[in-house]
Amino acid sequence: MDEVYLDYNGSAPLDPRVAEAMLPELTSGIGNASSVHRFGLRRAAAVDKAREQVGALIGTRPSGVLFCSGATEANNLALLGLAEAAPPERNRIIISATEHASVRKPSQWLHTQGTAKVDVVGVTPGGYVNLDELEALLGPDVLVVSVMAANSETGVLNPVTQAAEHAHAVGAMLHCDATQMVGRLPFNMTEVGADLVSLSSHKMCGPTGVGALVGTRSALAQLSSIIHGGAHERGLRSGSLNVAGIVGLGSAAAICSTELHTEARAVSRLRDKLVAGLVEALAGDVSENGDTSRRLPNTASIRFCGADAEAVMHNMDPVAVSTGSACSSGAIEPSAVLLAMGLSRQAAFETVRFSLGRFTTEAEIQTAIQQAVTAVRYVRSMTEAPS
Repeated sequence: MDEVYLDYNGSAPLDPRVAEAMLPELTSGIGNASSVHRFGLRRAAAVDKAREQVGALIGTRPSGVLFCSGATEANNLALLGLAEAAPPERNRIIISATEHASVRKPSQWLHTQGTAKVDVVGVTPGGYVNLDELEALLGPDVLVVSVMAANSETGVLNPVTQAAEHAHAVGAMLHCDATQMVGRLPFNMTEVGADLVSLSSHKMCGPTGVGALVGTRSALAQLSSIIHGGAHERGLRSGSLNVAGIVGLGSAAAICSTELHTEARAVSRLRDKLVAGLVEALAGDVSENGDTSRRLPNTASIRFCGADAEAVMHNMDPVAVSTGSACSSGAIEPSAVLLAMGLSRQAAFETVRFSLGRFTTEAEIQTAIQQAVTAVRYVRSMTEAPS
């Protein structure tokens, strides 16, 4: 049986067109992009082109694009960099309860260091940020609000435009981890009103290990560097630029700019076919998590009642999916995202994430349905079997 990859939210496959764009830099690219000789200037020109491509994808100026190793570093730079340079009267950070660990952990670190106070705003049962709760938490001491555009586990979209309006009303900034949304649905940073946006190449069929923090002039002026060395990337991100990776990110962004709408429709149709097939085969023992009217076109968070998700996932081989469970101190803990939405621990432990993408086919969906149904029935039978 052929392998089937349905974990695009974890990491999307590299588009061959992106690899082709990167090849000249990998095979014959010479020089540091910061050097002033002709070799360096050629590489700097390639980087500048990528800035334009990324800026065009998210509706902002190229000079606001700071390249880094990925969204994890971008999130750290946004939060730690702002807190480092913040005035004493702005010492509070608000994050949503369903943020990625690369937002949660830096915020927790700032809190334990006494650098900033951190408040967590809850989400609705549908999985999106509770705006009333956010508004109640806001005050003149808030430095930044961090709300992701789309959740990686459920695909649920957050009301980031409204969150930005609420944050700006008290003079705070809005940081948005848009990793899962950029390249999959239209995301215009200016229209959203975000001050800082994090994104990652490998979620949009670009290379792994490169991403960007994109900011307005005002927001970038309020950042301090968290990696010290040279004065790369406006002095905010030291280290010689990964030119081949940056070219790959730019190429991936350009492809998304052209193909995003067509791809979203095609992937959404396949996602709905997958869900319908599972529901039909497993009757009433399947349910979807989150508000399905406001989510990414490629994502389905599905609970298989009575079947442990880890066991289902392992028995679905060679179909690759994922769960939101995490290993903590030697014990498996359920998804923090699903718990924040009000699901029980049992429901969270029975949830599998399917995330499709550009190269997913009809045949692969049929295989995924078959393998999932077989796995769920097997796991249930083992659970129900007398000891």
